[in-house]
Amino acid sequence: MRVYKRKTTYLAEPGAFFEGNVHIHGNFMVPTRTHFWGRLVVDGDLELGPQSSVEGDIVCKNAVIGRESTIKGPLRVDENATICDGAHLHSVEAGGDIILRPGVSVGDVRSENSVLIYGKIQSGTLVGRNVKIIGD
Repeated sequence: MRVYKRKTTYLAEPGAFFEGNVHIHGNFMVPTRTHFWGRLVVDGDLELGPQSSVEGDIVCKNAVIGRESTIKGPLRVDENATICDGAHLHSVEAGGDIILRPGVSVGDVRSENSVLIYGKIQSGTLVGRNVKIIGD
């Protein structure tokens, strides 16, 4: 599939699928329903569109994981991660803050800073300097 480049940001085609491992040397914006059949490494920020999936793990600087997306491997983020409503993840590890929105299903969550939970989620162990639940 094609990936388009604008300065330091790469854009995938809507509805694309990628076989094997993918390494992006910059920021990566992924549209709705895009699928990766391997590992995804992004040297910059990742915006994974709604209803997308990654069969392997993800490594990036910052991440926004779209609603109802699925990540079957660990998500490792250097700085901050936001996991949107209804996403399913194996686990999350971040050097900064992690935000979990309602309906998220995730294994273990580890942050060197804060874990903020908005609404009801399903999770394994939550580890962070500050773990805060906002809402019910």
